[in-house]
Amino acid sequence: MLIAEPKNKPLTLKSVSKVLGVSTATISNAFNRPDQLSAKLRDKILKQCQELGYHGPNLTARTLRKGESGVIGVLLSDSLAYYFTDPVANQFLTGIAEVLEKNHKQLLMLSCAESTKQTSGIETLPDGFIVYGTQDKNPLFERVLQTNKPIVTVDFDTDNYASINIDNQAAAKEVAMYALQHTQNANIAILGLRLIHSDRVCRITEDELYNEGESVSRRRLTGYMQAINEQDLNITSDYIWHIPHNTYEDATKAAREALSTHPQPNCVLCMSDVIAGAVLAIAREKNIQVPQELKVVGFDDIPEASRTSPALTTVCQKSIEKGRLAASKLVKGELTQKTILPTALIKRETVEF
Repeated sequence: MLIAEPKNKPLTLKSVSKVLGVSTATISNAFNRPDQLSAKLRDKILKQCQELGYHGPNLTARTLRKGESGVIGVLLSDSLAYYFTDPVANQFLTGIAEVLEKNHKQLLMLSCAESTKQTSGIETLPDGFIVYGTQDKNPLFERVLQTNKPIVTVDFDTDNYASINIDNQAAAKEVAMYALQHTQNANIAILGLRLIHSDRVCRITEDELYNEGESVSRRRLTGYMQAINEQDLNITSDYIWHIPHNTYEDATKAAREALSTHPQPNCVLCMSDVIAGAVLAIAREKNIQVPQELKVVGFDDIPEASRTSPALTTVCQKSIEKGRLAASKLVKGELTQKTILPTALIKRETVEF
């Protein structure tokens, strides 16, 4: 019969090793490296540990001892709940997970949206970080930088760190140019995503229109404006909407407003496929024929884009591959290169049959 440590004394790898009469390495292998032991020995050790109430080596202690935790942190700019519903974020995280699983790493998701100046210290646990989306004066990001851990940024750049981006400006210009070239007497609306700091669906002001920054959305807006100017067309701020979240609910509000405007737009440039899907839904509700009376383009090429009716013209940015590359760079220690991934214009039925 096994004699456990006193109940008020926490079990440690060392104390369990003493009780079982085996090395600490053997117990550690039973929990973390089963291929190092015979199945019979591993089952015996795990059963004995269960009887003692010991559930495995302490991760914090192992991190201190080895200098690594086997955990990769993904620092997110929105709430955690958002990333379980947004299709682009979903694809990105899928790519990360695939690589981490192959390399026997664990994933820790951290939300900047929930962070405050108070800290639990959880940012000290991961061996490195993938930082997804612009981190505007965020205290958690600042604490991550202070850890001096390896970092790969995605969809934004910061000095001294590897980054993965697409050319949002060029891709937006290409898809807008394609739509405008197929639109006679174009009256254009832009349904933008996070163009200003506001939680309301709203049109932007003239001052905000040209307030270009480094965010993905501002780069896409610049690309749209370049295409509009090169086609000798005009757009006023009254026809540019800010949508705070890439959700169908917010997108529907903007789409309903845009398609109720007089004169009614006959070409709508959307900064995401989710937004474009909402435009198509409101167009059906209003009996507006797409693409005969209304051209619509999106951005991202999420799986649903090919299944809309009519099928959506959009930009493919390969979000899964973006996640794979970010994780691979971090795991391999490729921590300086700035990578621009290619995009592709996907021509479907919302511009021409």
